[in-house]
Amino acid sequence: MSETHLQNNYKKGVLEAGCDEAGRGCLAGPVVAAAVILPSDFKNGWINDSKQLSEKSRNSLRLIIEKEALSWAVAFVDNNEIDKINILNASFMAMNRAVDKLNIIPEHLIIDGNRFKNNTSIPFTCIVKGDTKFLSIAAASILAKTHRDEYMLKLHDIHPEYNWAQNKAYPTKMHRQAIVEFGITNFHRKTFRLSEKQLKLNF
Repeated sequence: MSETHLQNNYKKGVLEAGCDEAGRGCLAGPVVAAAVILPSDFKNGWINDSKQLSEKSRNSLRLIIEKEALSWAVAFVDNNEIDKINILNASFMAMNRAVDKLNIIPEHLIIDGNRFKNNTSIPFTCIVKGDTKFLSIAAASILAKTHRDEYMLKLHDIHPEYNWAQNKAYPTKMHRQAIVEFGITNFHRKTFRLSEKQLKLNF
């Protein structure tokens, strides 16, 4: 793991919350978002976009973030809600829920990505690849990912045939094959393309 040099703030002197989500591309389970307010002088050279980190590093950094953040919150939008409002709106909803759960009201939000539907009165800025640029967004990406992974491990105990302990419900070949073989669960997103037609020809 190489050291990073992410920025502390998008706006100086403003109480800022970074927001990110995890699980948008999964075939089952919730989309999970986090909002994190870090101290303005917070320093950590290892925090980065969660996708760039090993599972061990993410879990270690999660403990640091949750201990040292001024405020943090994680929120879930389950697969049934995703099917009702679509995954993009569900991602926005999860981020709004996370912001609402913060015990400090931020003065500004920085959102990973290029779009956001804001249900709060807090001004916001969308930042493409923000989780590789700003510490609070990267921290939010780590919390969202680790909390979602933790939840998917619990679902794996209920449905081990899909191997969610390993694939976390992302559309791996094995996950798609398991859907063809065993059908879907109450945790699958029914509006997603859950199996490939080509796979059915192989059985």
